[in-house]
Amino acid sequence: MRADAARNLELLLTTGARMLADDPATSIAAIAAAAGVDRRTVYRRFTGREELLAAVYEARLDAIEAAIETARLREAPVPVALHRYVEEIVGVNRKWPAELAMMRTDPEIWTRRQRSVEEVDRFLQRATDEGVLRDGVPERWPGNVLGQLVHLATREMPGLSDAQAADVIVDTFLRAFGTDR
Repeated sequence: MRADAARNLELLLTTGARMLADDPATSIAAIAAAAGVDRRTVYRRFTGREELLAAVYEARLDAIEAAIETARLREAPVPVALHRYVEEIVGVNRKWPAELAMMRTDPEIWTRRQRSVEEVDRFLQRATDEGVLRDGVPERWPGNVLGQLVHLATREMPGLSDAQAADVIVDTFLRAFGTDR
């Protein structure tokens, strides 16, 4: 793909992610106009809104998987990996604000998302095993709370950089679940 075509595709997808998150009924024509591309350009690549939305989800999942890899959840020291992961995911949520509940309609996309959730759950179990997080907390609760904190911070603290938002989220998360080591 040519560099300009790749840029246009990413702009179309990020614009589509933002607009569809705000209004799932947004038209392809409105997304194309906001992205600064011709509607025909969109239809050459996608047959309709559902196909565009699937491409948005794929791009979001690619970014989530890259964030998990960058954070090195399996080998980096837990505090470092936690902050790096949260910072990366805040960036993903800001760039790809797609409505996650709609991802359930595509089994392949949902399965891929669940693999990422399981990777984070394994990391949080490692954090517990290493004494960074308290033991005895209901299963999946820390992961669910972390996800909600990231979601909330992404929406409610737009003036903070990704790193600053991660500072707030990690501090809040560790105050709730940490062992005060």
